[in-house]
Amino acid sequence: MKLLHIDSSVLGDNSVSRLLTAELVKAVKAKHANATVNHRDVAANEIAHLSGEILGAGFMPESDWNAKQRAERALTEELISEFLAADVVVIGAPMYNFSIPSQLKAWIDRVAAAGRTFKYTETGPQGLAGGKKVIVASSRGGSYSSEQGRLMDFQEDYLKTVMGFFGITDVEFVRAETVNMGEENRKRAIADAKDAIAALAL
Repeated sequence: MKLLHIDSSVLGDNSVSRLLTAELVKAVKAKHANATVNHRDVAANEIAHLSGEILGAGFMPESDWNAKQRAERALTEELISEFLAADVVVIGAPMYNFSIPSQLKAWIDRVAAAGRTFKYTETGPQGLAGGKKVIVASSRGGSYSSEQGRLMDFQEDYLKTVMGFFGITDVEFVRAETVNMGEENRKRAIADAKDAIAALAL
């Protein structure tokens, strides 16, 4: 089994999503002793956001690429290849301003590649990256599971939609909410999330 572990929180050791992704990876390795883990920290090693210069390389001969375009095209290929090779993808996704960190969005923008992870057909888009399991460690400072809260959730729904677009239907969320609403709430949320991880079918 090949596991791709993505962290995106900027909070380092204070991050709840990082704590949960570590627990998830530990749980997978406990059940699959021969699993190999590729860890990519998109906060510590940021991926450049898409630009006209980076995208433009796809519309010109490789011989005309400048040094930045060559480096960024090589990185994009690396990101796509490791994503496609993974059997399980663990994604740490804290909620930032009702959505995901821009660092995680930059990673998604690189792996969302026509002809590699999806394609357009006469009947609409078709995902090409199916057959893998994605587990998202979702952390939220407040509460967004209520009917009112879900109206402000552009984090989990977005990730589920993107993975579905790639053809991935096996997407699970391990959620820790209210982690910024007092120490007791934080401890309870983390404990509940750890229980959820222990109950996952991995």
